[in-house]
Amino acid sequence: MENKIESGGSSMKFMIRQRIFSIGDSFTIRDEYENDRYTVRGRVFSLGDKLTITDISGEEVAYIEQQIFRLLPEYDIYLRGSYAAKIKKQFTFFSHRFDITSTRGSYTVDGDVWGLDFKVCRDGIPAAYVSKKFFSWSDTYGVDIVGGEDEALMLAVVIVIDEV
Repeated sequence: MENKIESGGSSMKFMIRQRIFSIGDSFTIRDEYENDRYTVRGRVFSLGDKLTITDISGEEVAYIEQQIFRLLPEYDIYLRGSYAAKIKKQFTFFSHRFDITSTRGSYTVDGDVWGLDFKVCRDGIPAAYVSKKFFSWSDTYGVDIVGGEDEALMLAVVIVIDEV
């Protein structure tokens, strides 16, 4: 994954399996050294997508819930039990656009969402880079999170964007 971080700060890289949502699905998010870091579990028998992200000790760090009966996809993200963000897909014909409102700032998504080559910016400053370039042989993509950003929030945002 191309590291485009210009702030000079450290970053954390993760590997996520593409298109992960399915009934009762469970998978592991690994770091760049292939160590298990998080587990994502889908809920069976629920209306809309509901995912729980736990750390390796089993503690819930994020919960993602799809809002049903919406014209366009809409998801709420909770971090450690507290509301953190809402992601809504905007209506566009030839591109993916998202409205991301958060208690931590204003987020935008720039780049090729279809090709999994985009960045997530907070208040205009890159927060995470997503790329499938170095994983083209599999259904995996990389997420490079800028140091100082909340890993659980960025991973949850990227997982929602991948699903939508």
